[in-house]
Amino acid sequence: MAASPEQKKNYQVVKAFRGMNTRPNRTALDDTEFAWLENMQPIGFGNIKAVPISANVTVTGGNAVIWSNTVSSLFSVNLNNEDYIIAFQQNGGAEYYNIDTLTKGTLANASTFSASDVRLRQWKAERAIIADPNKGYFTWNGTNLVSVGSIGSVGITNPGSGYTEPPTVTVSAPNETGGNTAVILATISNAAGTITNMTINNGGTGYTSFPTLSIAEPTTPYGVRAEAVVSSITSGNISSVSVTNPGYGYTTAPTVTISGGGGSNANITTVLGSGIVTGLTVTDAGSGYTAAPTITISGGGGNNAAAIAGFLTFATGTIGIALEKGGSGYTSTPTVVIDAAPMGGVNAAATAIVYGGVIQSVIVTNPGKGYTTAPTVTFSGGTPTANAVAKAVLTEDVLSDVASFQGRVWLSQGRRVYYSAAGTYNDYISVSAGNIEITDDTLHSNISALISANNFLYVFGDNSIDVFSDVTVSAQGLTNFTKTNVSASTGSVYRDGIFPYFRSLLFMNDYGVFALIGATVSKISDALDGVFQRIDFTQPITGGQVLVNNILCAAFNCYYNDPDQGLRPIQLIFFDKKWFVTNQGTIKRMTSVANGRQIYLYGTNETNLVRFYANATANISTMVQSALWPMQDTIRDKQALKFGIEATTTTPATLNVTVDSEYNSSPIYVMSNIIYWTNNVGSQIPWINNSSATIQWLGGTAYTLYKSDAQQYGKYLGLTITSSSPSYTLNTLELEYELRARF
Repeated sequence: MAASPEQKKNYQVVKAFRGMNTRPNRTALDDTEFAWLENMQPIGFGNIKAVPISANVTVTGGNAVIWSNTVSSLFSVNLNNEDYIIAFQQNGGAEYYNIDTLTKGTLANASTFSASDVRLRQWKAERAIIADPNKGYFTWNGTNLVSVGSIGSVGITNPGSGYTEPPTVTVSAPNETGGNTAVILATISNAAGTITNMTINNGGTGYTSFPTLSIAEPTTPYGVRAEAVVSSITSGNISSVSVTNPGYGYTTAPTVTISGGGGSNANITTVLGSGIVTGLTVTDAGSGYTAAPTITISGGGGNNAAAIAGFLTFATGTIGIALEKGGSGYTSTPTVVIDAAPMGGVNAAATAIVYGGVIQSVIVTNPGKGYTTAPTVTFSGGTPTANAVAKAVLTEDVLSDVASFQGRVWLSQGRRVYYSAAGTYNDYISVSAGNIEITDDTLHSNISALISANNFLYVFGDNSIDVFSDVTVSAQGLTNFTKTNVSASTGSVYRDGIFPYFRSLLFMNDYGVFALIGATVSKISDALDGVFQRIDFTQPITGGQVLVNNILCAAFNCYYNDPDQGLRPIQLIFFDKKWFVTNQGTIKRMTSVANGRQIYLYGTNETNLVRFYANATANISTMVQSALWPMQDTIRDKQALKFGIEATTTTPATLNVTVDSEYNSSPIYVMSNIIYWTNNVGSQIPWINNSSATIQWLGGTAYTLYKSDAQQYGKYLGLTITSSSPSYTLNTLELEYELRARF
């Protein structure tokens, strides 16, 4: 009988490494793709490198940072060129960690903030701006936490009289340490002691040319004599006069002497200014007011002027008052009557401003607390001929986010965005401050996030994205900007999963990761469709930029229902159009920090603080699962004979390898670059140094070829490699096989 010819051996060699792709079946992957890459970064051709593991963050002295209460949100901020991690906590407190000084401290005591959903951004490099969903708007400068209870409205309750120049307005100091005192300037009309007008009692007769008008000297020392001229003559009569210099220092109306012009019998009298305060302009809205400040008006030569102010808060359960009708015939200021707040709340209070018998405005001096419905507002007293009408406006929508953009602080509340005056973080009363309500039906519900990036302010809804841009100030001082809807079908409610990455804005929602570039939204996570089916979206979604192996990556932290390990946190990592995953321990939330020339990710399991990818020497669990390769012939069975793993190592590295088919996996092959010394009965002989530490003998460093005979059979074959060794690099995957029967 003739001998069978030797079966030809074939080889599968993979060095061109692309990223992870969970969308197709493992048998349908490209040869260079992977079914799973965990803690292994596919950097390039022949280069899949283990990532470092996370490390505990410590304070001076080496103790780990442990938060005093469960963390509900985590942010980073730079204040005066020092970087901080801020942890808001479920007990309403907040703590910070200063990355530069390695110190931990208290930002706010328990019950200061809400238990969840507190938001933070940065204003210049001088303060953190904080939006609490229920308690309003705060700032922190690294020392003092201040509620931005700034002046929200002012009203003149008595214009006074006799002011010869604008009086000084003094505002009481804020209630909170670190707040800044508001500044208000007064304006007056027709200053007392000046000539504001002249009345022609008799135009006279026979005037053929303009006569000369001479006004008497002022009665007070150092006064200035007023001057006036005749400006027109009609049919020999003086028909108009003009005040060319109102003078100063008159206590009574001076006489006017008329001479020349050829006429006679003309009579003109002067009218003195009353010197009342007619306007108050807020030039600094202040901060730290938890109650209405006191306003004192002094100087200016007059008396009796008085004013009040209300303070601004974005807290829920508070009210404002909208005046619908001013009424008429009020002979005195009526009392503003507001229904009481529910039990446990604080009653609101307000004052009416009356001028000319009409209520001109209503100043809310106390917005109250704890209102669940808008109270009724009425006016009592003042004996009007027609009653004024006003209604309370309840703040019931929570503050959803805060952003710093184009020299203003922007706050989202419900469907409305509020913006501060130009160049300020606290002034929401000046002419360049304002608000806009998004009425378009592209925003289905309320605004979920505000993100400032790439010279745009992105306004996210659950299924929409609007963009504010081109912010300018008009000649009248009004803020103008354009609003453009760039997505009417895609958005996100995961505010901490939205962040800039190069020139794009990345965001995650329940069905993918998207990149917004200009006005175009593109899905970039098709390769993760198999992962998204298993993400638990009831857990926090957070993200940020980070350098991994000195490559800038985008990272999203989520909880993954692993079919083998159960629910666990993983990071979805994107760079160079490739995806892989990492596991840096039990991480609930994370935030990105650009510190010096590095970009770091910090995370917490809700009580600790770690820095991702910080320890390159500690063991880390890695997994590389290749495609199941058809090896150019999908209908023939293959018999695996040998496999090889080319790797670069500098330390003892053990790789656990299985050869997989479409049916099952082989036994685990344990491959190591460690040489074990054994005696004649097969027992390992340990080598001990003079420090009593066991020495491991390396079979080589740098390049290592791990190889073994293999046992596997199937139409598709591949490799799964796991390890706990740090800092190794996979260079090549190799498989020797023989072709067997078709079908």
